[in-house]
Amino acid sequence: MSRIFIYARVSTADQTTDNQLLEIESAGFAINDRRVVTECISGSVAANERPQFAKLLDRLEPGDVLVVTKLDRLGRNAMDVRSTIERLAADEIRVHCLALGGMDLTSAAGKMTMGVLIVMAEFERDLLIERTQSGLARAREEGKRLGRPPTLTKEHQAEVLHRLSAGESVSQLARDYQTTRQSIMRIRERASTT
Repeated sequence: MSRIFIYARVSTADQTTDNQLLEIESAGFAINDRRVVTECISGSVAANERPQFAKLLDRLEPGDVLVVTKLDRLGRNAMDVRSTIERLAADEIRVHCLALGGMDLTSAAGKMTMGVLIVMAEFERDLLIERTQSGLARAREEGKRLGRPPTLTKEHQAEVLHRLSAGESVSQLARDYQTTRQSIMRIRERASTT
């Protein structure tokens, strides 16, 4: 008899996997708490480098079923998702994705569907990157300052440079101006290049 394992992942600590587990239970999968693996880690981290997913891989056996709510729970990188599913398929582990109608991604139809979805996701990501780069270039052309505002005013920066030249330490200045050492070092580096 096939064992059902569930993998639910969120990217940040303020998110929860509760909705994913509810969705899987609503789809008719019995949730055995011993076979539910949850993780809080970015999808950009390769699946085999995620601590909980790596432990899950050690537990899975031929004939088992791994259920995820969406393809992006396995990863955001198309090559990573594909290699993860291929590895599981080679170990005779089926992967069901609820967002794809509960399709077994290790089947022929599942592989084809997954391939199309991955290509579309990459295309959309590339379009987003292009739009972002165009927007940044336009903002630069319009003379807009990009990035975070400086932590210290021009006056404070001048004071910092004066105190650095007098021999005060970066750490002391960071404490005095309630900023980071890196901010003080950046002020020093900018002054030395101009």
